[in-house]
Amino acid sequence: MHSKVAQKNNSYCEKRYKTQSYYNWVLLFNDIFILWYTIIMKYHKDIFEIIFHARGGQGAKTAAEIIAQAAVNEGKFVQAFPQFGPERSGAPTKTFVRISDHEIRTHEPITDPDVVVVLDETILDSEIVTTNLDKNEALVVATKKTALEISQKLSVRARFEGKIYPIDANGISMEIVGQPRPNTVILGKFVQVTEIVSLESVISEFKKIFGTKIGKEATDKNILAIEKAYDTI
Repeated sequence: MHSKVAQKNNSYCEKRYKTQSYYNWVLLFNDIFILWYTIIMKYHKDIFEIIFHARGGQGAKTAAEIIAQAAVNEGKFVQAFPQFGPERSGAPTKTFVRISDHEIRTHEPITDPDVVVVLDETILDSEIVTTNLDKNEALVVATKKTALEISQKLSVRARFEGKIYPIDANGISMEIVGQPRPNTVILGKFVQVTEIVSLESVISEFKKIFGTKIGKEATDKNILAIEKAYDTI
């Protein structure tokens, strides 16, 4: 009697072990597949994706639209849209841009950017802006700090091994334009870092949008500021 019970228990345990083992293999295979798919999508995707982090009123949406329209003028397909929700002055905002040589079918918010642009350094204190940015991707920050100082600041909240490109956008803007316009200046640095659109296309689009709005003198000053940012090391 005891022998039969033991045999049943052993058989049950063996079946349970096999079932659990099979389940573990399924989970492992699923994890491997997800990792493989993520790598394939990341390094073989044909859409260049950008996230702008700023505060309400800093003009991230305008900067995104200039880049998007510059890409359109070069024959590319684009999307540019802000994160859903009301924009309050001073509140953190996100704006998304996609650029591709092919039609873009997805309309979801960007979660795996190729480059992140930060117009306000203080956002780094409250938000993790480097999510899914790897060592081959870039972070452009409007700041007076060095890349090392920004890296140390980022390390408090998250690990980031990618390239950091600081640019004193406000300083350049105040020097040339006479007003803090980081969204204009940072266009030059963005083009230098990514080369996804040409500087000529960005300048041309800026002239179209602002030439009559702010006048020739102010337009020329802003363009000079963009060019200076583009030439910075």
